[in-house]
Amino acid sequence: MAGRRVVRRKGWGLNPLLQLKELGQSVWLDDLGRHYLDDGSLAALIHNDGVSGITSNPAIFNRAISQSGIYDAAIRSYAEQGDSSDAIYERLVIEDIQRAADLLRDTWRATDSRDGYVSLEVSPHLADDSKATIDDARRLWAAVDRPNLMIKVPGTAA
Repeated sequence: MAGRRVVRRKGWGLNPLLQLKELGQSVWLDDLGRHYLDDGSLAALIHNDGVSGITSNPAIFNRAISQSGIYDAAIRSYAEQGDSSDAIYERLVIEDIQRAADLLRDTWRATDSRDGYVSLEVSPHLADDSKATIDDARRLWAAVDRPNLMIKVPGTAA
């Protein structure tokens, strides 16, 4: 551990998340929402607590969008532009994934692309269609346009 900076929180001792990092364990946040992005808490988790990846899925985004008014203005704007509900959902998700990936880009670079990813899941409704799953993964990859995006394929029973 020579040469590594150990962060101690005042009155708390060694930050347990940074302890894990010191031991070579990656800490991923299993949650993502615009509130984390807008209020700076995601950036703080990355910079102060060593969070080195973020996973998302449709249930996480459904909760983030439906339990907060933070998305309302964007939803209204996209609806006024004529977007369908599926297109609105995808635009919101892509925006959040891009912002999170941008926050983790330094981690991705510093770890020589071993860490610093944000995951995005293809639709589980495509589980029985390999070609459609691959096509959707490629489409999402292009739409997000971040090198530290990880496309997830749900392990759904076919």
